[in-house]
Amino acid sequence: MIYNKRKQLIATALVTLLVPAASATAATTQPVATAPTALPKIQTKTLRAGATGSNVTALQQLLGRVGIPVPVTGTYAAETTKAVQKFQFAAQIAVSGVASSGTIKTLLISARGPRSVDSSGGANVGSDPSVTKKLGKRLPVVVGMSGRDVRELQTYLRRAGDKRAPVPTGEFGPMTVAAFKRFEAKQKRPVDGVADAGDVYALRIEVGQDASPGGSGDPAAGDVPTSLVPGDKARVTKSGLAIAPENAPIAVQKIIAAGNKIAYKPYLWGGGHGKWEDSGYDCSGSVSYALRGANLLKSPEASYGFFGYGQAGKGEWVTLYTNSGHIYMVVAGIRFDTSGRGNNGSRWQSEMRSSSGFKIRHPSGL
Repeated sequence: MIYNKRKQLIATALVTLLVPAASATAATTQPVATAPTALPKIQTKTLRAGATGSNVTALQQLLGRVGIPVPVTGTYAAETTKAVQKFQFAAQIAVSGVASSGTIKTLLISARGPRSVDSSGGANVGSDPSVTKKLGKRLPVVVGMSGRDVRELQTYLRRAGDKRAPVPTGEFGPMTVAAFKRFEAKQKRPVDGVADAGDVYALRIEVGQDASPGGSGDPAAGDVPTSLVPGDKARVTKSGLAIAPENAPIAVQKIIAAGNKIAYKPYLWGGGHGKWEDSGYDCSGSVSYALRGANLLKSPEASYGFFGYGQAGKGEWVTLYTNSGHIYMVVAGIRFDTSGRGNNGSRWQSEMRSSSGFKIRHPSGL
């Protein structure tokens, strides 16, 4: 199939680019661009169900190149609509089934594949080499890349049940390639370690999406505690629940109330990300749930997703401590943390811990 050959060519080109010839030295290795590949041309701004002709044929061919094969018929029918929706879902753009100008542009960038590998080993795709965006915003994701999207790819592989997948580092190296190949084999997709749009779609469907606003169990309604303690500092009871201080803003009281709801829930890798109401929560799922109780974020974030959250430094009432592998927060003087659980296994703890190695952020205004 054209699609299979396409992925094989990409994988071969990447190996060639990332491994210098035996006679070359590290000091003389220069960035090398992949040979340009002619792409089918779409000479219209928008395509939708009912359209026919060469533009639709080109659209269908492009979808095949990014790993979402569809019969090349020249007719924009149900199968093409579904394929476009899959691509839009994978690429984190509005899912409509209509190939708008934005969708076509993103599809063309993805279909080109990796254009070059710079001297640091980071692969740039198309005209947007951003490494700070979510998985799907640059496709394909390949060996040599680094950034938030790679972290999410690694996180999803672990959430998909691969115990040998590497701890998320944000670096697409050999262990990630091996783990991704295992996923491709499991999904009965071409096994090459290149995460194209079709692979990313399959991975996101496999692990489920982050809980969304208004989903079942969404804590955003925000309960307000009925009992408070005097002053500015919260208190942890003998049973392990937290009591908010009466001087705290309502948002802080709501964070504490939401945290109490899951205070005793077991630790579960990936818990609290696919759905608000879960059987267990990991560190970032726990903090996300509590913050959502005060409507301070829309969907759960991984620990590294909080690197740019709110404002830098300690807050007056709420402070988040986060790194690539863990996050906890201090709310009105008490700690909410899945590490070193307190009374009765509660996430609430009176004792503080070292913040060395953590980025420090706080919600704006708190």
